[in-house]
Amino acid sequence: MSIRHHVSDDLLVSYAAGSLSEGWSLLVATHLALCPRCRSRNRSAEAIGGWMLDCAGAEPVATGSLASVMARITDANPLQSQQRGCAESTPCSHDLPEPLRGYAGGELAELGWRRVGFTAARVEIKTGDPETQVRLLRFPPGMEVPEHGHGGRELTLILFGSLHDGGCVFERGDVADVDETVEHTPKAGPETGCVCLAVTNSPLRFRSLALRLVRPILGI
Repeated sequence: MSIRHHVSDDLLVSYAAGSLSEGWSLLVATHLALCPRCRSRNRSAEAIGGWMLDCAGAEPVATGSLASVMARITDANPLQSQQRGCAESTPCSHDLPEPLRGYAGGELAELGWRRVGFTAARVEIKTGDPETQVRLLRFPPGMEVPEHGHGGRELTLILFGSLHDGGCVFERGDVADVDETVEHTPKAGPETGCVCLAVTNSPLRFRSLALRLVRPILGI
């Protein structure tokens, strides 16, 4: 597996700092589970963050701060802790790498896929993040997603097969990163189709009036 399209510096730095929201973090952590290069980049970002903390001046600590921090650790979502650890380990042999497998609740064949249109399918991934929508998408070979734009950012991590978009081919582990300046018609690979993890912070904007009307029903 040769990954050519990686997570951006801004996402990786925010992830390393712990300031990235859960939906984006899930995609970044899953990419890290597949990508040795970005695991190395993440370690560098964490080391720089640690150095900056070491260089910062001491601040007075309020009474009860230790108890507050310990309570937050105790109440933390175990999957969030899991995603940090799995990003540093060798990817497992399951259909889905952790932490995504834990969030999805099993292997691809075990999930409750819902049809989108006639041939595509989706699985909604629940998080505690109100900022983003997270879903698994499955497209059959050669399917072209109708032309659309975005009201915000969209990250797409390819898990199986390939996705062709704007002259680029995205394969397993690759991340496609688009924003409101992009209108496109991505197409699933002609032989294998595509399964991907998509995270957005705004609904898609379809050119077709019919698709705009049914978009809420399709859940995209």
